[in-house]
Amino acid sequence: MKAAVIVFPGSNCDRDLAVALEKSSGKAPAMIWHRESQLPDDLDLVAIPGGFSYGDYLRCGAMAAQSPVMREVKRLAARGTRVLGICNGFQILTEAGLLPGALMRNRNLAFICRDVFLRTENNQSSFTAQYASAQVIRIPVAHHDGNFFTDDETLARIEDNGQVAFRYCTVDGVVDERANINGSRNSIAGILNESKTVLGMMPHPERLADEKLGGMDGKPLFDSLVETLSR
Repeated sequence: MKAAVIVFPGSNCDRDLAVALEKSSGKAPAMIWHRESQLPDDLDLVAIPGGFSYGDYLRCGAMAAQSPVMREVKRLAARGTRVLGICNGFQILTEAGLLPGALMRNRNLAFICRDVFLRTENNQSSFTAQYASAQVIRIPVAHHDGNFFTDDETLARIEDNGQVAFRYCTVDGVVDERANINGSRNSIAGILNESKTVLGMMPHPERLADEKLGGMDGKPLFDSLVETLSR
């Protein structure tokens, strides 16, 4: 699998994401500065990391979505290249129009940094193939603007198309307001595009992809990509 990690001014999870990808694939991904205007056509995966691109000024991800490299990310996404956005990367993908909806301030208007439980809603994608349907996993979150919002019509379409990848849940897999940490509509923690080739999620799987980090629940996501995209 040939992968690249996009680096913006303010990215702070780019190295963690690169380590997780290398651990699963055995190959170090290319680290691409956001000012680059060309990406290789043979990339299998473009990954957009978490952090605070451009200091989260204006709106989270809004300025990064206008960086030169994002034109290339859109071009590759249109060809079917897999694109993964984590936390700020998810925000960038919605601002760039690669995913529907928007990430708003958390319901409690406070930064949330802790482990949460997610229920796997769709395991029929390159990102989730190694998770079982309805599997509950533990993944860390660290965000202030993770409240996924969209209008009723778009929300219904996302649900009908099976585009919800993960939902916030209890340790027992129950989806309710107790577990909906940030107020996201339908407890959505991660969504896919219509063709299931782009994934955006607020939780950080790269932070639990090594036993030394305290768990391995995030590693199957990267293993899934390697399994489905390796040539």
